[in-house]
Amino acid sequence: MTINSLQASFVSRSGAFLFISGKLIRFTFFLFLLVTLAQGTGALKGYNLNQVIFFFLTFNLVDIFAQSLFREVYHFRSVVMSGDFDLVLVKPIHPLIRVLLGGADGMDMITLVPLIGAIAYYVPQLGGVSGVNIIFYILLVINALILATGFHIISLVVGILTTAVDQTIWIYRDLTSMGRIPVDFYNQILRALLFFAIPVGIMMTIPAKALMGLLSPPMLIYSFVFGVLFLWASFRLFHWSLSRYSSASS
Repeated sequence: MTINSLQASFVSRSGAFLFISGKLIRFTFFLFLLVTLAQGTGALKGYNLNQVIFFFLTFNLVDIFAQSLFREVYHFRSVVMSGDFDLVLVKPIHPLIRVLLGGADGMDMITLVPLIGAIAYYVPQLGGVSGVNIIFYILLVINALILATGFHIISLVVGILTTAVDQTIWIYRDLTSMGRIPVDFYNQILRALLFFAIPVGIMMTIPAKALMGLLSPPMLIYSFVFGVLFLWASFRLFHWSLSRYSSASS
């Protein structure tokens, strides 16, 4: 299904061009805003221009990768309402795989290519980046994607129980958008919430801080433990929601 979805993404070349162009324009405008702010103040919360840009690039890496990989979740409400979810449940493939990974977005994935190139360019600009820091950065980006997976699974759970998956997804999108800038920019209470209650900070800020050598060992361990527990809890919730699911024919 994912391969078919990728092929379908490129059926209309003009549509694909407009979509990708819109993404790149929005990305460029926000990046321009960050550059303007950083140049006007000299530094933002102690971060220099290159560091602020790198936080923004990391946010986009996690955000776009998750969007492109889990695009099928955005259509889950119609799957439940039409009764197609009943057919998914009787197929040999695990239903979570089908409804979570059944419709990757190829156009979003294309935008990852220049983004990864920009990240590779800015890593040396940060200065003092070691091989160990790069390894931790990669592992924490994977951890961020694990957290994104958990969020999307919880959205599926809400969709199974209430069919209100769209609202849940947009709440997730609004929350994660706060990670465009380092979570350190927010006040202490909000910062604590974004690290310890709603893990936007772990997803978007922690990987970049690890690359810059600004992350403490306890926070590093906490980030990985939180990611594993969050994914485990989301799996448990999904299986529980299946036991509560009422078939469209009932």
